[in-house]
Parts: sequence; C-alpha cells; structure tokens
Amino acid sequence: MSRRGLLKGAAVAAGTAAVGIGTTGTAAAADASVTATAPDGSTTITMSLTGGVLSWSAKRRGATVVNGSALGLKLSDGTMLGRGGTVITNYQHWTVNNTWTPTYGRNATVRDWYQEMRWNLRDTATLINFSVQIRAYPSGVAFRYVLLDKGTATIADELTTFVFPDGTLVHSARDEGAYNPVAPGSIPVTGTSGTDNGPLTDLPLTATYASGGLIACICESSRVNFPRLMLSSVSGQPNALATYLMEHTARGSGPVQTTSTVTTPFATPWRAVVTGSDHAELVDNAELVLNLAPANVLTDTSWIKPGKVFRCQLTTAAGLAGVDFAVARGMQYVEYDSGWYGPERGTTDATRSIPEIDLPRVLSYAADHGIGLLLYINPMAMADVDGLFSLYESWGVAGVKLGFINDGTQAMTNQIIAWAKTAAKYHLLIDMHDDVRPFGFERTYPNWVSLEGVRGNEQFPTASHNVTLPFARNIGGPMDYTICYGQSRDKTTNAHQMAMAAVYYQPLNFIYWYDSPSKFANTANWPGLPWFDAIPTTWDESHTLTGAIGQHIAVARRKGSTWYLGAMTNESARTLSLPLSFLGGGDWTATVYADGTPGTSAYQTPVVVSTRTVTSATVLSMAMAPSGGQAVVLKPS
Repeated sequence: MSRRGLLKGAAVAAGTAAVGIGTTGTAAAADASVTATAPDGSTTITMSLTGGVLSWSAKRRGATVVNGSALGLKLSDGTMLGRGGTVITNYQHWTVNNTWTPTYGRNATVRDWYQEMRWNLRDTATLINFSVQIRAYPSGVAFRYVLLDKGTATIADELTTFVFPDGTLVHSARDEGAYNPVAPGSIPVTGTSGTDNGPLTDLPLTATYASGGLIACICESSRVNFPRLMLSSVSGQPNALATYLMEHTARGSGPVQTTSTVTTPFATPWRAVVTGSDHAELVDNAELVLNLAPANVLTDTSWIKPGKVFRCQLTTAAGLAGVDFAVARGMQYVEYDSGWYGPERGTTDATRSIPEIDLPRVLSYAADHGIGLLLYINPMAMADVDGLFSLYESWGVAGVKLGFINDGTQAMTNQIIAWAKTAAKYHLLIDMHDDVRPFGFERTYPNWVSLEGVRGNEQFPTASHNVTLPFARNIGGPMDYTICYGQSRDKTTNAHQMAMAAVYYQPLNFIYWYDSPSKFANTANWPGLPWFDAIPTTWDESHTLTGAIGQHIAVARRKGSTWYLGAMTNESARTLSLPLSFLGGGDWTATVYADGTPGTSAYQTPVVVSTRTVTSATVLSMAMAPSGGQAVVLKPS
C-alpha cells in the first residue's frame, strides 16, 4: 500500500485498538503484496494480488517453507473468490504480544506473539466482500478467510494450495495408517466408494526439506461449522498439495455433505504451518495451534484433572482391583472400556452395566479411594447425550471415552463440539477415539482432554513410527497413545515404552495397556514401575533437546522442581549427548532407566537402573539399543 494510504488510515487506527496497535487504510484496486513478519524476525508470510488473483508464500529464517501458492474459496454457484477479478478495499495490520495461562498443557504459560495483516477484498463480478487474514509467529504462520457480507453463503470448496520447494518430502498418513514419506505429488490413492477417495492425506502433515534442518507441519485450528481438511496431490504439479474439504465421515458412516452453508460474516478455520529451523524446534512450537483457537469458554475449570489411567477388565472384581492398583501406582483414573454395557455394535443402552459389573459398588469404592472412573461409549448409545451425561454426573462418573468418532463433514464437526460442550455442562472429561483429528479445541473446552486420530501403540507399530509421531500427529494436539510397557508383542524395548510418557504430550495417559494388576505383583521384575508412578501428564515447562523425524528424539519436561527426560530411537542403536543446561544451579540426582544388553527381541532387552549426580554443566550420554530408549528423573539434591 502507498505511504499516503497508510497515513490516511491513521485517523481510524483506534478502531483496531482492541486487538493491538494498528493501522487502517483504503487501498487502490491494483497489484500489491503485503508481508507479515514475526516480531522476532524469524518467519514471514506474504500475500499477493496479481491481475486480480490471490497467492501466498512463507519463509523461515530466509529459507522457503512454501513457494507462491493459491488462495481462494469456491461457492456453490461456481463463484471462485480470489481466483480473478479481486480488488482490495481496505488494509489493516497490528502486532499482538501477550501471554495466557492454559488449564493444563506443555507449559504453564503460553506466549501469543504475532504480526497480523488483513486485506478486505471484493469480487468485482459478484460484489461479494471477503477478507484474508495472515499471521506470522516465531513458531510459524497462519491464514484464514472471512466472508464479510451479512446473510448466508454456501461453500463448495477451498482453493488453497501448498507449493513446496524441489526435493521436499511429506509424511503422509490416512486414518490409522503408518506414515509414508513421499513427494507431495505422490500421495497414494486411498478410500472407497463410501468415503472420500483420492491421493489424500490427513492432517497434521509434516514436510521435510532437501536443504537440511528446516521442517514444517500443516495443521488446522478453530474448525467450527466447517468440514475437516485433508490435503491432496495435484495432477501435473509434483511439488504441490491442494486443500480437500471432506464430504464423507472418515469411514463412510454418515450422510454425505458436498457443501457447507454458513451464516455470514463467517471465518473459516485457520490453516497453520508450524515451523522449525531444526526438528527439535518444531516440537516446541506446537502451541501455535492453541494460540489460533478460541479462548477457554468454561468459567470453572477446577474440576478438570488430567492424569494417568488404568483400563480394567469387565468385572466387578477387576474394577475394585484396578482402583487398588491405581492408588498403589500413583494413577488418577480407572476405565471400563468397550463392552461394559454390552456389545457396543448392538447395544444402544449405556445406562446400565452388564451383570458381571456392579457399577455402583465400583463407583463408590473408587470415590472412597480418590480415583475417578471413566466409561467408554459408542455413539450408537448417544441418542440422548444430554440425558446420558446428566445421569453419569449423578453417578459420580469422572469422564467418558467416545469410540468410533469418525469426523469429516461439517455436521460431524458441529457434533463433536456439541459433545464436548455437553460433557463440560455435566463436569465430564471427554476423550474421543478413532478417526478424529485435532483443531485446538482443547483450549476452548479443556475438558476435551484427549483424542486419538493415530495408528495406536496397541497395534504394536515400529520404533520408526513412534519417533515420527512427535513431529507429526502430536504437533496438532493431545494424543491418546496407550503405553504398552512389558508387552511381549512390542517391537520396542521396555525403556522405549517408558520414554513415551515424557516424549509425547498426552494429558490423559493410558498406561499398562492390555495388562492386569496381578502381572506386576512382583515389583522386582518390573524396574520401570517407579518411573510411571512418579511421572505427571501435564507440565510447567518443556524443552525438546534433539530430534530427527523417524530417527530419534529426546524431550525434557518439568513439573514443580523435578525434570523428566525421555529419549527414543528407531531401529538403529544410538547414543545421544545431551547437555543438561536447562537444569538450575547446584547438584541434581539423576535416576536413569536405560536399555541393558539387547535380547533376542527388542522386548527382551532389560531395563537397567542407575543413579548419579549431575549439574547443569553435565553432558549426559544416553546409549539406546535398537528400537530402544531411556528415561531419566532429575531431582535437586
């Protein structure tokens, strides 16, 4: 914009005071570009208008994250906003710098620090007014569209593309599939006649670059009244991905929605590109997704308590024993999973338990011992969710785990949010399972404490898969990834399973999956138990010390005065040298849980426990067996 145009806008700058120091101006209908730059100078996002066509690009520390790529929306009548005949009617910009306190999280406080640029635009053919908002944070960039006219609109598609530099690989996965690093133009065709079909990948989607350490993860945030986003290869464009708005529920069970009718003004979800100059930095920048989400709407969050969970077998005795085990092992919850009220695919009544479970007795026993009870529900049994959740609150149930939540359509997005809202009304935690993907709403409804949307650990994936997740799925939000410590089917060592509790961000952490308390009766056989006893699930401070997607990672997290450090490797044995400079002064006692001499299988590799004194000047040498790991507790001496 011209300097004159910006100065002319100074008289109305007060209109933006609510969101920061700003400038507003009126611009000519001409080619233009505008760049939002992160306040620390690390990232930029540029929006351009050339010949009436909108585009965008992004950089981190001078390196290209996304080359010139398309912007736009397609309406149901064929109108393509941003693809031609677009003029600028107004320009605004401001910088925001504040902090906020999450109910729980990776860190006790979150900094919200960005520069935003907005263009108000008009489509000259239809006179539709719309806006594109771009933001640059130290942790990445984001943008969204806003339909400005008052009324309704029917959106048929989003026309955004992501064009990557030559040599970029994207780590593609769909539903509960394994990650597959491929060129953007080579995403495999998946789906059936009853689902969205094509060369499609789910979010979060991570891109690695030929240039080296640069890494980016595409996520969405603040998805409300809108379909879930997937990305698709583009025929004839080997470096490009295009947005794809889902028309089916994820596994094809539900009505098809090819368009989304919305009341305007209406803002689409944020398209976030979390970035890191190296792979470890990406993991620490994941809070960008939360910063873009609506603030917490709950006035009272004192009842929301993340924690560790033990799944009980489906009997009264198992529930009572589970409570005793939870007390002994420092856990906060027990859970009755699928089947507690009957076969989940054929039973629609989740108001009574099977005869084998005396639910009132287990609930009373759990309450007397300070343990919460979680109950699994299939949506088939949720015709009257208000009545059901009200009943559960009257019973003293602490939360619900919803299975087969296959979001995708606009209607399912709204249903998911409604379930979280209703659960909050009745003081219930909520954990959503199967093919549901994060969009930052654990900030808005912090009782929505976890979700799945990943190839789970209960499927016994490879170590390579496990060390991909911190840089991919977990960037988008909390991840329910059941820890299978001591399982003979594991393809990893027990120390690798232990490290997950520090490496992954999972505020509701299911531990000892597939097991019963009797297995661990002889505690001498299970040296990892004290680690799980002690480790929390939410944090005051988190630092990723080193990492490379699909290869290895080490994360240190602090709760109070104690640090917990987890490290994991892929199928290659590896030794990491980790400076402990994050520690405070004085001496610290390190309790180290390490891989012993590798057994004939990874599972048979023993856990060896040792202690030593360290300081902030110590460089810790962490040797890991193939598919192994290490877990370390650091306490001030």
